[in-house]
Amino acid sequence: MNCTVLFSGGKDSVFATYLAEQNRYKVTCLTTLLSKNPSSYMFHTPSISKVEKQAEIMNKPIVLQETLGEKEQELKDLKKALQKAKQNYNIEGVITGSVESAYQASRVQRICNDLELECFNPLWQKDQFALLYDLIKNNFEIIITGVFAYPLDEKWLGRTIDKEFIKDMQELHERYKINPAGEGGEYETFVLNCPLFTRKLQIKNKQIFGKNNSFSMEVELI
Repeated sequence: MNCTVLFSGGKDSVFATYLAEQNRYKVTCLTTLLSKNPSSYMFHTPSISKVEKQAEIMNKPIVLQETLGEKEQELKDLKKALQKAKQNYNIEGVITGSVESAYQASRVQRICNDLELECFNPLWQKDQFALLYDLIKNNFEIIITGVFAYPLDEKWLGRTIDKEFIKDMQELHERYKINPAGEGGEYETFVLNCPLFTRKLQIKNKQIFGKNNSFSMEVELI
């Protein structure tokens, strides 16, 4: 089945792409919403413009759709993007990296129903610690590009998801109830390397924005 992936460049959407292709779905394109609202209800925003570089080293075409990121209105922009993917790449299904967010999953499913597309969520309800360990086991190199919850701060930006990261997340989960995989929006990620990539991405420069317990990192890649 020809599919597109709702692609943010973060761990969940890239891992969902990997699992889909392992299960013989044909990912004919990626679909990304470029939100102007850093607090979008639906879409990842830190370093989102760098998805084009990821698509390039995955040898995948990408459908880009700008959105103001206004609640519910951004869903109309998502529908436009999926209509383009259906028209240009003959997709029959949509793959998402949703793990726990019923808000996101239900709205994507509704749009898929309207467009007569199947919807697949390969990570849905997966144990979040198991997800993090699976990423390491499958040779995903992932960095933190945004933090948005106490006690996370600027020092977490650029950290790699490794066993030490998981240990720290376990402590934060027990003490502050932070979702270990960031499903509550506590942090955002960017994939620098994985089995889908033809080469590893390198960070040339970075800029950090924010204050208190809300920081984002924009990266320049080579």
